[in-house]
Amino acid sequence: MIGELLIGLLVLFGAVVSALSAFGLVRLPDAYMRSHAATKSTTLGVLCILSGAFLYFMFYLDHVSAKLLLGIVFVFITAPVGGHLNGRAAHRTGVPLWKNSVRDDLSEATKQERQQQQQQLDTMQQEHRQHP
Repeated sequence: MIGELLIGLLVLFGAVVSALSAFGLVRLPDAYMRSHAATKSTTLGVLCILSGAFLYFMFYLDHVSAKLLLGIVFVFITAPVGGHLNGRAAHRTGVPLWKNSVRDDLSEATKQERQQQQQQLDTMQQEHRQHP
């Protein structure tokens, strides 16, 4: 009885967090905050729901589901990485920050990266001119 209640609360918590994540995806002002809502809170919500399902199968049906375990691991690893890559791609392509943002940690790194790329391009062009 208590186990079912705890599993139900875990699944309910996951569903509420996922719903709040969807709300944040619609309401937040820029791509970076939306990416944060889409990855971190959704990951927590999905992990809670999958964990609840795993616990239910394990305790009440005496079945350890390898598929659910793999799903938990896959979501835990891939969702934050995907969100990070989306944010980094948005920053590299020049998607502006929200007007009230106070900090841009990637701006200096992006400038250095662009300078290195330009130096590499210049070096390749010089080599091409010397050896046509």
